[in-house]
Amino acid sequence: MARTNSDDLLMEDDLAAAFLNESDATETPKEVIAEEEPVPEPAESTEDEWASETDDFPGQLAVDVYETADKLVVKARTAGISKSDLDVSISDNILTISGVLSGGEDEQTTRWHIQECYWGEFSRTIALPVQVREDENSVKAELKDGVLTITFEKEKTEAPKRIAIQ
Repeated sequence: MARTNSDDLLMEDDLAAAFLNESDATETPKEVIAEEEPVPEPAESTEDEWASETDDFPGQLAVDVYETADKLVVKARTAGISKSDLDVSISDNILTISGVLSGGEDEQTTRWHIQECYWGEFSRTIALPVQVREDENSVKAELKDGVLTITFEKEKTEAPKRIAIQ
């Protein structure tokens, strides 16, 4: 650690002394030294290996699912995705949202410094928590301001009937 002429800064040795009592700072138990094992080096992997591993798993789409008195609503952040790149389907009360988020590659890129945005295929399958009507007139999907909102009409279920015990 570099030392400076400033007296109001605590240096590394001063910090250690502040948190350890005098006997801790001067003695190191031999048992502790003997028990310490070297930390194994992480296995080296090439950038190509990493890229091929991530290509096997499509990105996961974050969703919010909630209900009102007569509707079930699913919302997903889909910023940067056009309607033509989205596929939404439902079968047996299982909703699937999938698509492709393109735009992360630039042919002139020679080296990445930070890459946190996900680009590529994504998919999310959700077992809906309540029965919904699956016909076209009962489902509405809207993409607005980067949010996909899918609204389902809930199936009307009869209230449980009480059975008299004889």
